[in-house]
Amino acid sequence: MAWKLQGVSHAVQLKRRFHSPVSRPGQSSVFRTAAVLAGVVAVLYFARDILIPLALAVTLTLILSPAVGWLQKMHIRRVPGTLLVMLVMVSTASGIGYVILNQLVQVVSELPAYRENIQNKIAAVRAPNKGALGKAARSVQELGKELASPQENPAQQPVVRPRSGRPIAPTNPLAVQVVPPPENELVYLRDVTKPFLGPIAKLGIVLVFTLFLLVEESDLRNRIFRLAGLSRLNLMTQAVADGTRRISRYLMLQFLVNTAFGLLCGLGLYFMGVPYAALWGTVAALLRIVPYVGSVVAGLLPLLLSLAVFDGWRQPLMVFALFATLELVTGNLLEPWLYGAHTGISSLALLVTTMFWAALWGPAGLILSTPLTVCVVVLGRHVPQLSFLHILLGDQPVLAPDAHLYQRLLAMDDMEARTVAQQYRNENSLAQLYDTVILPALTMAEQDRHKGALDPEREEFLFLTVREMIADFCENGSPSDSHQPDMNNRASMPERILCLPAADEADEIASSMLAQLLEQAGCATISFPIGLSPLSMLGPMEPTAQDVFCISAIQPFAFSHARTLSRELKSKFPRTKILIGVWGFNGETERALVRFQPSPPDKFVSSLAEALDYLGVAAPNAKTEVPV
Repeated sequence: MAWKLQGVSHAVQLKRRFHSPVSRPGQSSVFRTAAVLAGVVAVLYFARDILIPLALAVTLTLILSPAVGWLQKMHIRRVPGTLLVMLVMVSTASGIGYVILNQLVQVVSELPAYRENIQNKIAAVRAPNKGALGKAARSVQELGKELASPQENPAQQPVVRPRSGRPIAPTNPLAVQVVPPPENELVYLRDVTKPFLGPIAKLGIVLVFTLFLLVEESDLRNRIFRLAGLSRLNLMTQAVADGTRRISRYLMLQFLVNTAFGLLCGLGLYFMGVPYAALWGTVAALLRIVPYVGSVVAGLLPLLLSLAVFDGWRQPLMVFALFATLELVTGNLLEPWLYGAHTGISSLALLVTTMFWAALWGPAGLILSTPLTVCVVVLGRHVPQLSFLHILLGDQPVLAPDAHLYQRLLAMDDMEARTVAQQYRNENSLAQLYDTVILPALTMAEQDRHKGALDPEREEFLFLTVREMIADFCENGSPSDSHQPDMNNRASMPERILCLPAADEADEIASSMLAQLLEQAGCATISFPIGLSPLSMLGPMEPTAQDVFCISAIQPFAFSHARTLSRELKSKFPRTKILIGVWGFNGETERALVRFQPSPPDKFVSSLAEALDYLGVAAPNAKTEVPV
């Protein structure tokens, strides 16, 4: 009975083992990462009242820290230097704000003088009485009123008459308005200052955070490093240095771009005759700190003023064209080129993250979107668990040229596949293109084909496209890129080189690449196709001891096919040398030769460059430009 119970318990354990759900490590890590990201987003949203001033303070610290460091080099202690820098910053910002506010008040006070122009513009917009456009607008309005008004039948509506026979005149009810009691001066002052109390309080918190961050910068940095762990000092040092460098470059470039934008706006408005051109240029430079929204507001202010000042529409249209042109050129050409190259963020990722931070933190998120995204990209670059963030948001190519080429061939995109190969070809030699891009792509195709993951239609398209690319590179090749015979090995070069594929079409394409490179070097080369026995194809071309067989094979079943063909040739032509190329093989050559026993080849190579070197052909080292 005991052994029966043991057998039953063992069967139950086996059943539980085979039928219990197994959690894969990859799935658990993905769920864990998603849960952590959701928690981080929730903290960023609910703690935004504290995190927004802190983020603004960190940004100000990065801007002011070089000035504090310069004062320390002038033998001024950290605390007095920090207070001096903060005093200068607050005084400068207050002075600029006072001047701008004073100018804006003066502009508003002068608007009643242009009341006639404003009324004429409003009347022209509301009721265009002249021209075909005005007639069409009136016709549409009249038709809309007729369709919207209900159809009335006077015969069905009873008319109520008094005894005197006269109709009753309709009476309108009297409007009642509640008038609040007059307010005193304190209540009025409270209502006026109430909207400004919140921003002033947040500004004070930002200044306090900035002051303490500047004073305690070294201590806070050391505490962060200690919190991360002593074993990660190198990683944290690189991450902090990388993030600080990128954010500092972005802030400097933003300052230069915004200054140039405001200067061009001010000069354009000045030559157009718009009043207070310097004011609008300064406002434009300051408001461009807010992405996308700041430029619209900066252009709207002088546009409204031009509508009030000038009689016609010429100057307002010129103001609109000025701001639209500058914003299109700056936002679509200059900023993506500068910010993407120095921050490591792609243009699309920058747009998406700007919308994300704006939805999360509002206007402060718009201002801080790029520095915060830079921090996220740096974390993804240096922390392996967050590498997907660097892949999604970074501007560096994530696919190697060989994988990119193979992916476009799988998508049956002939044009982009040729573009990928041509771009690599423009900066590298033809042998490097074959070894680094095309042969690895063929290796991936062979692996998918043997696994049954490559359908016949894509397989045919892939091989046909690669053949056409090889033929195009042969026709468009430049003489400076051609391989030259090595003078030191000229006497030992073979008389004929017989290139044979090991088994299938991919091997034949690789064999044609080697034959093409040898023909460009002036070697006597004969390339054989697949489908026929090499012994029957040779016929009267009896190989000699001065000839060389070059067998091309691509993994995964390269060794078995190459070994079979090598034994067959070795038994028939024992004096002819045999070179076997298993292209893309990453193992040791000595171990690979053991697999060809008992009749190993004379040479085993894994790249076209090694094969050319063995055959006495020197490859050029200089990069050459090839016309498309």
